[in-house]
Amino acid sequence: MTSTLAALTGCNNVSPTMNSANHSKVKSVASTTSTLLAIQGNILGDNVSADRFSTDKVSTNKVSADYATADYDKRAQGYDWVGVMVRAVGDRQIDIKVRSRSDIRKPTCQFDGKATLMGQDTAHGTIFQAKVNDSTAFFQFKDDTLIIDSPDKYALNYFCSGGGSLAGEYKKLAAGLEI
Repeated sequence: MTSTLAALTGCNNVSPTMNSANHSKVKSVASTTSTLLAIQGNILGDNVSADRFSTDKVSTNKVSADYATADYDKRAQGYDWVGVMVRAVGDRQIDIKVRSRSDIRKPTCQFDGKATLMGQDTAHGTIFQAKVNDSTAFFQFKDDTLIIDSPDKYALNYFCSGGGSLAGEYKKLAAGLEI
């Protein structure tokens, strides 16, 4: 299961390294989307399940924080940035608000939504999903980093102007987001 889930963090064409009879039903996974769909639908076979990708004892408070793109640190120099405010709504759901710089220029991105817990493990952190424009968006929290992604590369563009996208990597901030 761990080798299959490795596709989530950017590895492609991950194949299982175990060839025992207990792991013979594991299929190769070529993308984040197929990995996550495989976990949801348990299409990896009876001997591999999402059990190790746990949804038990997840603290949504651990991911509740403000996150921002790398240019947030250069906002005083006029750089554009995007911030994400994540707040716990319950044990399995988070509220997500995405905002971009609005103090000296017109905001380029805005999104409001709720995401539901998919699961967590030590290799991939905690992953939430949300329905976005007839597609699915994934919110992966690991090591003070939030990665937003979608199997539909254009679904996250809808919320940004000028060719921008919500997809990308955001770092956890020590202090609250200054909008």
